[in-house]
Amino acid sequence: MKIGFIGAGNVGKNLARLFVTHNYDVILSNSRGPETLKSAVLELGAHATAATAEEAAQQGDIVVVTIPLKHYQQVPVAPLKGKIVIDTMNYYPERDGQIAALDEGKTTTSELLQQHLPESKVVKAFNSIFARDLITTSHSEGHPDRRTLPIAGDDTAAKTEVSRIINELGFDVYDAGPLKEGFRFQNGTPAYTIRANRDELIAALNKA
Repeated sequence: MKIGFIGAGNVGKNLARLFVTHNYDVILSNSRGPETLKSAVLELGAHATAATAEEAAQQGDIVVVTIPLKHYQQVPVAPLKGKIVIDTMNYYPERDGQIAALDEGKTTTSELLQQHLPESKVVKAFNSIFARDLITTSHSEGHPDRRTLPIAGDDTAAKTEVSRIINELGFDVYDAGPLKEGFRFQNGTPAYTIRANRDELIAALNKA
């Protein structure tokens, strides 16, 4: 399976590293062009390539969007038709500018992306974990310190597949419900970046 990445910041690179260690092929892209990703590809090894965002969207069986939220409308639409799109984005007004619909609680970040990608299957995941923790808190199934990560999405089959992948990468998964419930683990909530097992995570989500 090939995983396309639209965005190659700290979360994107560490998540790509995690995928590569589990023998997935990754296609990295950023806004500056594939030539700027040579060192990242070299570090990740034979399972990694660099491409444009359009190419990463086309080539990826599943595509991860991990860019500043303010740029979400630049995500290619046509090549993502019918695909699972993992959304790691968070809203930071000081970086992204004020987005009235989010400020007023009328929608969530992943619902904005879903509106932009109407024929894709958006699943919110990996937004509530620090980039470094993707590597340092990943454990095999059954490990006593294994962490539970929340997801949200409107497509049940897509969530099942993303849950399978997250489990393989070293984390338990809790389905928080449809995309609109993604607010429960966005930045500023008790569940954001919490290192927790299932019961602890559920308790934190319920406080939002």
